[in-house]
Amino acid sequence: MNFEFGAKRRDPYAWLEQSLVTIHRADWYRSVQPINGRPGATVVLAGQEVINFASNDYLGLAGDERLMAAATAAIAEFGTGSTGSRLLSGHRELHRELEEAIASTKHTEDALVFSSGYLANLGAITALVGKRDLILSDQYNHSSLKNGAILSGAAVVEYPHCDVEVLKTQLSQQRQNYRRCIILTDTVFSMDGDLCPLPALFDLADEFSCMLLVDEAHATGVLGKTGTGCVEHFGYTGKQLIQIGTLSKALGSLGGYVAGSSALIDFLRNRAPSWIYTTGLSPADTAAALAAIKIVQQEPQHRAQLWGNIHYLKTLLQHLPNLKLLPSESPILCFQLLNATDALKAGKQLRDAGIFAPAIRPPTVPTSRIRISVMATHKIAHIEKLVSVLKDVI
Repeated sequence: MNFEFGAKRRDPYAWLEQSLVTIHRADWYRSVQPINGRPGATVVLAGQEVINFASNDYLGLAGDERLMAAATAAIAEFGTGSTGSRLLSGHRELHRELEEAIASTKHTEDALVFSSGYLANLGAITALVGKRDLILSDQYNHSSLKNGAILSGAAVVEYPHCDVEVLKTQLSQQRQNYRRCIILTDTVFSMDGDLCPLPALFDLADEFSCMLLVDEAHATGVLGKTGTGCVEHFGYTGKQLIQIGTLSKALGSLGGYVAGSSALIDFLRNRAPSWIYTTGLSPADTAAALAAIKIVQQEPQHRAQLWGNIHYLKTLLQHLPNLKLLPSESPILCFQLLNATDALKAGKQLRDAGIFAPAIRPPTVPTSRIRISVMATHKIAHIEKLVSVLKDVI
């Protein structure tokens, strides 16, 4: 392309308005929606009380009095901010308590807490692999995994969603050309609700001498006999792999973590840029997450209630034959629509009827859909109303 510069200079920011026009035209435009009051099964959205099927607060702990009390006590003792990076002035004993609690829960040698789950993925991936290495990444992985792969400088190859045969072929063809190799996958895919084929991925990682990094963001607190995640669900607790997770979903707080061997964690303390060069997690968030972990360990009834709600909703949805529900083994249930326009229309109809379950559209997902997130704190009446409204919408 030939670009001319000189007396008639073009506005270098003009393309922004043009891009926004394109986004609007495709029905991909997004804007924030303020929610008032505490999080819960019902929330006030733009002045209207709605049943909340849009939250990742799967156990309903974000509004739990004990988490709020722990956060308040931490602020009173430590202040509102950590005041620096963990290696300088930002480390508190509270951080170490949380890391030890995570490692104990996940049955790993150690853990490292980051200021967000996104930062945990960016930091771990960019520290573990570089220009001489290979990354194999599931096509539907979260943005943090994809961007971590790009930032690492390694060769990145995506495999079709959960397609183990294609992944094996890719490894057979390319593994020998690289120094190190890492397989990246979500364990629960956030916009579909299905699970990764962890046993098969673990076997391939072992066969081809690869590291395996799994993101347990939507599995922590939800899956497994004791709620530690998908790794426990599949019986792989204690196996050598890298577990990433977040404190902001079922644990009702903020932050992320990496759990694994003591050598891995010690290495990341020295090499993960998104941990070294950012302010430590706030005292309030740290204390709230620590309180949440104790509740998950000591009160399995929250998880039991969640799965009871999931099974009940699935049973009712079976009576809606026109609903194109994606396969799911998690609290995330999605039904597909033809295009973004139809998805927006369905989301608005739900909202008008008092149901908050927004449309999810490209480029976040390949096909437009309504995403429903089930919570332990949903009442039977909430679930039945959702299904009743869906009958009219669909």
